[in-house]
Amino acid sequence: MTQACLAHLQDPSPPKRPLPPGATDCHSHVIVPEADHPFVANRSYTPPPATLAQYKALHARLGIERAVIVQPSVYGTDNSVTLEAIAGYGPGCRGIAVVDADVSMRDLQAMNAAGIRGARINMLFSGGIGLDDLEPLARRIADLDWHFQLLIDGPTLADLEARLANLPVPVVIDHMGHMQTHDGLDQPGFRALRRLVVRGNTWVKLSGNYRMSSQRPRFEDVVPFAQALISDNSEHMVWGTDWPHPAMLDFMPDDGSLVDALDAYVTSQDQKQRILVDNPATLYGF
Repeated sequence: MTQACLAHLQDPSPPKRPLPPGATDCHSHVIVPEADHPFVANRSYTPPPATLAQYKALHARLGIERAVIVQPSVYGTDNSVTLEAIAGYGPGCRGIAVVDADVSMRDLQAMNAAGIRGARINMLFSGGIGLDDLEPLARRIADLDWHFQLLIDGPTLADLEARLANLPVPVVIDHMGHMQTHDGLDQPGFRALRRLVVRGNTWVKLSGNYRMSSQRPRFEDVVPFAQALISDNSEHMVWGTDWPHPAMLDFMPDDGSLVDALDAYVTSQDQKQRILVDNPATLYGF
């Protein structure tokens, strides 16, 4: 049985400070009405629509100019909604797909031409592929200069450290590894994430603070985690809204506040520029 999740806020606050030109939202999803495109039966949640028009309106409000649209678990390996959204957003958009390990090279090349720059494994919600496909699929996507994007939790990340370090492609970890702040900075999963970041093949999305925090609505307990990762390797940090915040059942964050949170993570405007503009340009080929 799936759970119906909350809808995104219709009137989020604007950021307190303007964002630099080229600011990039590196993690988002577009979801059309289920009558227009069915969800997979094997899913963990049932989301309300979050359309491309609503997403572009959000970016106009926040001052964001570029986007990375990530295939949500509710569509399984059917990437058509995500591909249509990338095309509709415009040239400042890239995407992340969910594909089977036996996907044809012809299909991969077509997705690459359409703006896809990575493949995703989601270990927290049903609907996608599993870790058995990690190495075989990494070998398939290496020739395209794609990366692997992973949504996993801290304990799983600790167990996967050696496998991730040996992949032939870069690795991008969603939502700071989905660490739970009450387990502290010394938890094994976070130590593993920091080692991977220092090694240089791993990138981290400084997103999803509200998924980690025990201190709503300001999420101050996430700040030391983000600061530690930035200190380890600021050139491999990116940021995203995680709009429309799928699978949230009892709380919906304000996107303007999520933008403002970045000011508590960085120590300079140069770092903010790097995380919002320069690093995404390198990772996604803007």
